[in-house]
Amino acid sequence: MISRNDVIPLLSALVAIDSVNPSLVSGAAGETEMAHYVAAWLADAGLVVETPAAAPGRPNVVGRLRGRGGGRTLMLNAHMDTVGVAGMDAPFTPRVDGTRLYGRGAYDMKGSLAAIMLAARALVGAGLRGDVLVTAVADEEYASLGTQAIVRSHGADAAIVTEPTGAPRICIAHKGFAWLSVETTGRAAHGSKPDLGVDAIAHMGRVLVSLEQLSAELNRGPRHPLLGSGSIHASLIEGGQELSSYPASCRLRIERRTLPGETEDAIRAEIEEVVQSAASGDPAFAATSELFFWRDPFEVGADEEIVRLLGDAVTASVGSRPELYGDTPWMDAALLSAAGIPTVVYGPGGGGAHAVEEWSDLDEVVACAGVLAQTARRFCGA
Repeated sequence: MISRNDVIPLLSALVAIDSVNPSLVSGAAGETEMAHYVAAWLADAGLVVETPAAAPGRPNVVGRLRGRGGGRTLMLNAHMDTVGVAGMDAPFTPRVDGTRLYGRGAYDMKGSLAAIMLAARALVGAGLRGDVLVTAVADEEYASLGTQAIVRSHGADAAIVTEPTGAPRICIAHKGFAWLSVETTGRAAHGSKPDLGVDAIAHMGRVLVSLEQLSAELNRGPRHPLLGSGSIHASLIEGGQELSSYPASCRLRIERRTLPGETEDAIRAEIEEVVQSAASGDPAFAATSELFFWRDPFEVGADEEIVRLLGDAVTASVGSRPELYGDTPWMDAALLSAAGIPTVVYGPGGGGAHAVEEWSDLDEVVACAGVLAQTARRFCGA
């Protein structure tokens, strides 16, 4: 039986380890110390452990609780890295106040990491037919190198990504996103010679108007039952070189949040249409567009077996059926799902993700670990 007495020392140890993502904060510690701790803990618990590199100096931890054979493999996934600690007071000194444990990463997502570790330990000796795979991954907060490496090297029959959802809720969909750029080309000239100059920044203004029109169309358009509408916004803009010159170029970077069913090709065509609309009627207008980064949206059916089994375990734990909902942030669940692994998102609650005061709900970590263990028993076969 998992209790707070199991959670507090483990979660405290995890929070005390600096695992700030070095891709977010130059010179930050990264995941190495955390990976060593998690690997040793899982090995002591009885799992077979490896620490493959997701990238140089960026280890993952993969712990396998081997079944006796004839069952399915369930992956439990959590990330080890955190965002930075600017403005925080003693970010790596865990503090317990009632049912809350405070510190950087406690909520996002070391409480979840503790839950999957404790769930795996609780299953040692349970005689499961299938395997339980614990994947503690690097770099989720930046480029998801950790889970990308996992899907290249390890398979599973289903996965639970333990991003915080808060009990009793299960996330079965989230938006994806695309990053795009548009560059308008003008002609540099002295500011006193309008007959020679072509203003690339002014031309970008037309793109912004067209982009605003697209945003309104998306807001009025088809809505996903859990996620609402897609969206687009201008994120960054740069151009020009000095006050007394016509700008030769202007670059706009854009984020497009996508719904299940929307594709890279469709979004690429969409931004090309924005540029064509801006160019209408002006032979001097010149611009190029590019989709330079893509992350798939995620959706799993409410009737998928792993969703049903997880829902049954949550119901048994809290006494009511969990809410099935859609979320807006992107998660590693999309990578696992795109690799053909039926995936669902469920993790313990708390608050303060990326904020100066962050905390995990200890009772929810306890409950989550129990739910994960029960789900594994049903899915892997006891």
